[in-house]
This record gives sequence, C-alpha cells and structure tokens, in this order.
Amino acid sequence: MVLMPKAPEFSTGMPPVLLHELPARAAVCWPERTALTVGGEHVSYALAQSHIARCTAYLLALGLARGARVAVFLEKRVETVVASFAAPAAGGVLVPVNPLLKAAQVAHILQDAQAQVLVTSAARLAALAPVLAACVALRHVVVCDTALPTAEQDLPAGLGVHAWSDAPTHLFADPPAVLETDVAVIFYTSGSTGRPKGVVLSHRNLVAGATSVAGYLHNRAEDTLLAALPLSFDAGFSQLTTAFLVGARVVLLNYLLPRDVLLAMVGEKVTGLTAVPPLYMQLAALDWPAGAAQHLRYWANTGGRMPNATLQRLRALAPAALPYLMYGLTEAFRSTYLPPDEVDRRPDSIGRAIPNAEVRVLREDGSECAVDEPGELVHRGPLVALGYWNRPEETAQRFKPWPPALLPAESDGLAPERAVYSGDTVRRDADGFLYFVGRRDEMIKTSGYRVSPTEVEEVLYTSGLVAEALVYAVPDDALGSAICAALWAFPTASGDADKDTAAVLAHCREHMPAFMWPKALLWVDQPLPRSPNGKLDRQRWRLEHGSIRHVPR
Repeated sequence: MVLMPKAPEFSTGMPPVLLHELPARAAVCWPERTALTVGGEHVSYALAQSHIARCTAYLLALGLARGARVAVFLEKRVETVVASFAAPAAGGVLVPVNPLLKAAQVAHILQDAQAQVLVTSAARLAALAPVLAACVALRHVVVCDTALPTAEQDLPAGLGVHAWSDAPTHLFADPPAVLETDVAVIFYTSGSTGRPKGVVLSHRNLVAGATSVAGYLHNRAEDTLLAALPLSFDAGFSQLTTAFLVGARVVLLNYLLPRDVLLAMVGEKVTGLTAVPPLYMQLAALDWPAGAAQHLRYWANTGGRMPNATLQRLRALAPAALPYLMYGLTEAFRSTYLPPDEVDRRPDSIGRAIPNAEVRVLREDGSECAVDEPGELVHRGPLVALGYWNRPEETAQRFKPWPPALLPAESDGLAPERAVYSGDTVRRDADGFLYFVGRRDEMIKTSGYRVSPTEVEEVLYTSGLVAEALVYAVPDDALGSAICAALWAFPTASGDADKDTAAVLAHCREHMPAFMWPKALLWVDQPLPRSPNGKLDRQRWRLEHGSIRHVPR
C-alpha cells in the first residue's frame, strides 16, 4: 500500500513558507488557472498539484530519506517541474542538472551531491549508463517515458529503474515534517578552481527570493512568463517560483534558435521575459514579428552587464515594456536591480538592493567604502545561501560574519549574522547606486554561464593531445567573454610539435556543452608561464596576451 501526502490546507491570505507550498497554495487559490504551458499542453494549478502529490508519494515509496538528494536531469517539460517540487515536498533536496551537460559532468554532480534518486528520460539514461557505476549513492532512477531501458544498456547491478507512469494515484497520509530552514535545493555552479560546486539553498531562501523579485517586478496572476533560461539556473528556476507565488502562467521553452523565442512571445502573448545578455543581443539583431512585444510588460536582464547598444535596441523594439537590469549571484539569488525609471540616467548601473536585502560596498577590513571607492559587494538578509555543499573551507571564505560596526546598536551581544562576500568589485555613487567594476576570481562569464577555466583545462588534458593548457577569456561583444585556450603540444620524435587543432576541438565537442568550447586555440612553442609555486600563471598570461584578438576557430 502506498500512502499519498495529504493536500496542504491553505487560505487565500496565507503566505507560503516552504518551496512546495508555492504550487500547493496556488492550487487552492487559483485551481483552474493555467500553471504550465509546454508545446500544446496546458496544465492547471489543480492538475499540477495533483501530479506533484503523486510524485511525492512515489519518492516516499522508494524509501527517500529526509534530506536525501533527488537529481533531475531533463529538458524543460511538465515532469521536470513536478519532480522539482515533489522532491522537497517529500523531505528531500532537489538537485537540478543542466540538460546541456555531458555524461562525465552529470556524473560529477551525482557523485558530489550523493544523489539517491535520479529523474530523467530513457535517452538521457542511455547516455549516462557508462558513468553511473561511479555514482555509488544512486539507488533509483525514475524514467519519464513509456519505454524503460533494456538490459543491453548495462546499468549498474542493484540500480532500480522505475517508470514515471507507475506513480500511485490513491490513499493519503501525513507528509514529512519540513522546516523553512531545511535545505530545499542545491544549485551547481562553477567555481574559480576545479569542478562545479553546489550552492545550498533553504526553503526560506527560495520563498523570500520569490517574494522579493515578484514584488519589484510587480508580477500578478494575469502574467505569462517565458521560461527561456535553464531551470538548473537560479534565475531560470525563479520563473517558476515567482509565477507560482502569484498564480501566473509559465511557458516552458526549449528553443533551438533565438527566433523561436520571438515566436513563443507572439503565440503565447508573453508579458514577462528574463534572459542573459547574449540572448538579448541575438534577439536585438532580429526583425521582430508582429505581436512579439504587443503584450510584453517587462523584460529583465541577468547574468552579466547589458551592452548599451543592445539595451537601446530592445527599448526601441519593445517601447511599452519596462527594462529591469539586475545583478545577482547564486549564493544570494538576487542582490540588486535598477528600477526602469533610472535606466536613462544610469544605464551602466546595477542598481540598488532588492527588497528584503541589505547590500554594502566594503573594504578588506570590513569598513564601508566612500563614494566612488571600489570595494567588495557584500549582501546580508534572508536570501543568503547556507553555504557550499561539503566544502567547509570554501564556505568559510565566502560566507562570513557581517561587520559588527554595521549592525544596529541593539544587535550588540547577539550571535553574528552571516553574509555573503561576493568576490565582485563594485563602486557606489553619491545617490547609492552601484556599478560593477570587475571579478576578483578567475571565473569566465560567457553566454550567461559561469565557466571555470580549470574545468575546461581538465577536458583539454583528457584529449591526450596537449602537454599544457591555459584557459582564459577575451572580451567579446556577442558573448560577453570568449573562452580561449593557450596550448603547448607534446613534441614528437622528430622534435616537431603535433598541433592537431581539429582533433582538440572535436574532443571538446564530445566532452563539453557548447557554451564551454574554446572559441580560439593559440598554440605556443614553449611551456606556458608558471608562478613561483609551480602553477600555471594565468594572471601573467592575461597581462601579456589577454588583449590579443585571436583568429576564430
């Protein structure tokens, strides 16, 4: 016998506290409203919540323990959203995986998170089969297709493979106890060194973030939000949480070309669009079909600075839509936004703190910077994440106490509040508006993604075609930054280097998603520069070669 969780009881005025209460409350307040649209399918809030309850019961029937991780590796579809809210409803932790990642990268996330359950499709499972044996914590795979994989796919022994359609349809029981301070989601984001690391977010983080963002975007039930960003991004997932908070509709779009976004805006009468600068640049270069901007109430930028030329072009294409320029980091979801009425006066600004957040510009000693003095952006409040998954040293470096001198006097004697130190350098003008100066770490921001140069270098080394690799970025109008790689090849027996560019690029295409591919390779004739401690000296290379405009591959 399978016991399904009882339906939560909400009044229309009761605010949500837990992540999975967002769709549950919406199902009570707006049961017949459309929650999700994908392709030709429209799912009401009542039906979506029914699916979530079934999936929750399924996870509990599989023996999901409280706090166990549930990885979701799917493109944007109804099952992706359902599993994303069912996992925390069952007392587990959602681990959304970017559907563009390759098998080895997915395996790293499954291993690092020690995921117990994986929700995916039959085709994606087949691609993952060779690497799943290393994912020792994985016990169950739920396949969102009618056909289950065959024995020939050579899945690890003892791994249970289950059909999504086998989820229970009856019987109710009390759901597991969940607190707003419990972990709800782990978003994996690349670090400045090494492979992606998990940013741990609580229910409180996500609900507070949804409330803040929906507040300044003035989201309402009549809105239709286009989910163009991956749901594995905090900003992409935010399209769900902000919409569900107010009863709006989310259109799930797996687009191939930028024009697909415009066609969806026409067909679905989209009122809200959030995207990254590279996509906006592509959209701005197109002729918009009639009706693309007819219903657009706002568009929001995240993931990097918006070029002024693109900003002005978009404003001309959608003159009635309000532009929101935002800054955020996964460790605090959102930190600042520029109100639309300030865009003309301060188009280069990242704005001021979002509602329910405090943002300061601090010196290394914790004191506050003067006007126009560069310093580190530091954020305190309920949106600050819990830390990094299983990385206590990195957590201690980034999540540190808020300086006592900045706290109100009545806070004296209380335990220090932890804030997130962004690692980004900004400055503040006389009116309190912030301006981005640069990044302290080595991260490359390209196409809206944060890419670790070390991770790209690791893939280059696995090709067996390079002796040394140093990955860096050069400015690029379309991408924000273009990934480049300096390579030193293995000498051959004759003393000549084997510089096989085509083979290296083919290896990159096989083992990395497109946004991580180097856009240019520069072969060198001697070992790359090293620092005194023996590491490749990325800073020296950038100073000497970073401004070179390489010939595209």
